Amino acid sequence: MKKIFVASALAVAAVSVSPMFAAPAAAQSTKGSAVADLEAAVAQSNAYKTALTQIGTTYKAQIDQVETRSQTLEAELNVLRAKANEEAKKTPRNQAAVDAAIKAFQDKSTAAQRELSQLSQPYDLARTYAIDQISVRLDEAVKAGMTKRKVDLLLSYNPQIVLAAEKNVDITDAIVAELNTLVPNVQIVPPAGYQPGQLMQQKNQAAANAARAAAPATPAAGTAPTTR
Repeated sequence: MKKIFVASALAVAAVSVSPMFAAPAAAQSTKGSAVADLEAAVAQSNAYKTALTQIGTTYKAQIDQVETRSQTLEAELNVLRAKANEEAKKTPRNQAAVDAAIKAFQDKSTAAQRELSQLSQPYDLARTYAIDQISVRLDEAVKAGMTKRKVDLLLSYNPQIVLAAEKNVDITDAIVAELNTLVPNVQIVPPAGYQPGQLMQQKNQAAANAARAAAPATPAAGTAPTTR
């Protein structure tokens, strides 16, 4: 079994962005299309890399605690797994004993994951907060990268599921460069009450409010238009 703890604080969370960007209609048909790995763009940004280094220092005690605890739990799980395998190999086979051994392993595994998740919560939240700060500027970085690379249609993709793509159609590096300019650094200590994705939600809400404020007022139902 692989380690339960896989440095969750250093993994990149999914970024909430639009999967496809298109330039204004007037600009279309004069440029080309491209692809970009937006999650990789965030992960490769200077701000995120610096944040990971800072998190590793600031939360070192918690990270070490989780690593030590994960090794202990893994050893305990190995014992339960071996017992389940041993029961399964017995002749005659006692299915009730096999089921009980398997359940013991599964219950311990679930409890271990829950415990490690709770222990790693402080630095996981710090990582998420860093990503959130970068993500709120991602749309701007994407649009700027498209303009500089003369792209009017951009598709977000995951390199693990794309069979092949010409290097010159991938503008991930251009987006990273824009992020480095827009977000040179981020904070790693979340404010009190912060929830994952909160900054993106606030940005989207502000945009929605602005759109409603800019929309022309419509007469209430049953109200006759004013005439002179």
